[in-house]
Amino acid sequence: MNQLSDRLNSLSPSATLAMSQKSAELKAQGVDVINLSVGEPDFNTPDHIKEAAKQAIDENYSRYSPVAGYPALRNAIVAKLKNENGLEYTAAQISCANGAKQSVCNTVLALVNPGDEVIVPAPYWVSYPEMVKLAEGKPVIVTAGIEQDFKITPAQLEAAITPKTKLLILCSPSNPTGSVYTHDELAALAAVLERHPQVFVVADEIYEHINYVGKHESIAQFPAMKERTVIVNGVSKAYAMTGWRIGFIAGPEWIVKGVNKLQGQYTSGPCSVSQKAAEAAYTGTQEPVEKMRLAFQRRRDLIVKLAKEVPGLEVNVPQGAFYLFPKCSAYFGKKTADGRVINTSDDLAMYLLEVGHVACVGGTSFGAPECIRMSYATSDENIAEAIRRIKEALAHLQ
Repeated sequence: MNQLSDRLNSLSPSATLAMSQKSAELKAQGVDVINLSVGEPDFNTPDHIKEAAKQAIDENYSRYSPVAGYPALRNAIVAKLKNENGLEYTAAQISCANGAKQSVCNTVLALVNPGDEVIVPAPYWVSYPEMVKLAEGKPVIVTAGIEQDFKITPAQLEAAITPKTKLLILCSPSNPTGSVYTHDELAALAAVLERHPQVFVVADEIYEHINYVGKHESIAQFPAMKERTVIVNGVSKAYAMTGWRIGFIAGPEWIVKGVNKLQGQYTSGPCSVSQKAAEAAYTGTQEPVEKMRLAFQRRRDLIVKLAKEVPGLEVNVPQGAFYLFPKCSAYFGKKTADGRVINTSDDLAMYLLEVGHVACVGGTSFGAPECIRMSYATSDENIAEAIRRIKEALAHLQ
């Protein structure tokens, strides 16, 4: 008898976490699985950041922090936004949370009323529509296929906006596609939004530093958008700190106050020691960030080259993050050796796990059922072997 709330019953479980769990189960049985399903760097947190955390423990940073985070961390974020992004904020316009995931959810819950529409470009990160549903809003999915590099156009945005539209969630560089919006593309979207002053933007910039096209561009840079944009970022991806759980928002003070009110009731401030580590990440040397970026770029080039050699996969060149999102619908309708039919990319992902022993994630839960997501946050050797296995497994489909 299911007595869970309707709110919870309306949510879908995370497909990425489910795939990770399945591959872990196979590994536990002794199967040599190459995991391309996880969205986290395979590097260790840089030493100077770990040292700052040890020092914080020794200095007894073990008590409740302010709900929005320590002033020192918020000031470090203010300096980062000014130095790296040319954006002016105050510490009162920053709120830190338990990861960028909570930062996005906080913002959605703070702004969206029941029935409000939230534009979510697809392919999207699996949690965006679920967070909108949690706030009793309505996700409005705008699809951008591989032929447009998975980026929505101004005309698509204009067509999706109604009097009920409250938010646009924009992720650049993107999970799951690795697409990056250019300055001119963002300017064109901003021009559309200027005509609709009731629409706010959540700009998820967590992959900011894993970028292969030069300078990161934020929609908050356009004067008309600054007071209507909430930037979401954090230390997880750039500094290999996924488990430390520190994210932040930067935005209009009234939204930040609302988020603090919400967070004050259900988690309070994030981990005290993690905050001191994050402060060191932002104020210390950025050399490890660039080293990791160069490694990801080399791996991007490798996986694109190899995947293009796999018959039936349609591959574009991602310009950021650490994901490849090839179109694999050429394999739909084909049969496995035991007669199962591949109908979706989720079926294909399960086949590749069971037969090829490579864990990927089907595109259905990313709003792109014709694609499959591969994370190349792993060694060059693993990438080469994974694509070899995928190619071999796909060749057996009839």
